[in-house]
Amino acid sequence: MTGALGDLRVVEMGQLLAGPFCGQLLGDFGAEVVKIEPPGSGDPMREWGREKPHGMSLWWPILARNKKSVTLNLRAPEGQALAREIIARADVLVENFRPGTLERWGLAPAELHKENPGLIITRVTGYGQDGPYAPRAGFGSIGEAMGGIRYVTGDPDKPPSRAGISLGDELAGTFAALGTLVALHARHRTGRGQIVDSALYEAVLALMESLVPEWEIAGYQRERTGSVLPNIAPSNVYPTLDGPVLIAANRDTIWRRLAALMGRPELADDERYATHGARGANAEELDDLIGAWTAGQSSDALLELLHENGIPAGLTYRAKDMLADPHYKAREAIIRMAHPEFGDFPMHNVFPKLSGTPGEVRTLGPSLGQHNTEVYGGLLGLSPDEITALEAAGTI
Repeated sequence: MTGALGDLRVVEMGQLLAGPFCGQLLGDFGAEVVKIEPPGSGDPMREWGREKPHGMSLWWPILARNKKSVTLNLRAPEGQALAREIIARADVLVENFRPGTLERWGLAPAELHKENPGLIITRVTGYGQDGPYAPRAGFGSIGEAMGGIRYVTGDPDKPPSRAGISLGDELAGTFAALGTLVALHARHRTGRGQIVDSALYEAVLALMESLVPEWEIAGYQRERTGSVLPNIAPSNVYPTLDGPVLIAANRDTIWRRLAALMGRPELADDERYATHGARGANAEELDDLIGAWTAGQSSDALLELLHENGIPAGLTYRAKDMLADPHYKAREAIIRMAHPEFGDFPMHNVFPKLSGTPGEVRTLGPSLGQHNTEVYGGLLGLSPDEITALEAAGTI
């Protein structure tokens, strides 16, 4: 048993990102994750990514880390029967097909629970398992738009923007993992499994703070505001001699320290800036004052000064900055694993950190069907001849 979840077996179905990200999170903390992939092709994530050295994805080794890959044709009755056998021996099933797909394959939750009453069935979709939109195809970008985050992201004079990552998918996967752990905790009391229904748009909606009551109760529509949040000041990016620095001094006590550091202590008592509300109302002119002070300093000198005086500040990191940062190194935020083609392979570590049962990256993403013999032979007890026959028939 390795890790806090080392006594759990998770079967991961589906492909691309949201469901597999849930599987990655569970695997990071020790769960045995058996990933089922179509024979011959596998998960399309094996081919995804902007850069593909050696013609291979740099994303796959991360998303599929700590997983076992087996191939299985879920569209064939023989494959569905094998899937039922694997699932009967599992604690969790994670899937991200359209609603109704499992049911068409004879793998409906009610049927699976007959054989495995304690099974947690985690279902990740664009719109959830019910409601008028449930049958629609749902991708992360659509969930981000419907959940509200796209509308408020970007500059006010430009169309809605997006984060440069698959935010909606990964949020849905994160909430799916959270729901899975909650359901497992409940199983300790009841002995029964249940369905976890994680929808992309709802995972995004969960981040939207007070956006809904602001509209209905206060009549306020949040709009795109670029690098600032309305009424939160000073909190912005400010110029220096060699690049911008982020400063977040919107709390009264911190603002007072910043004003003194600027040589303008009287600003802290100025009625335009003395309170949180006043600073928010006069944010632009306050940002101009701070920008005029920062512009003549180097970023390193400014940051050292701000840190010494307890004022939150920092740089906007790129990958190369992360790799060079001493705090990243001290906390092992980025680790390195040996990859057969790429060699030294850097990736983010497992988060959050646990003092007693920390997570761990044990293996990188596996080759397609790498664990067929282990799972079909070891877990299900099939003979080598039976496995060979299944391969010949295209079932695995």
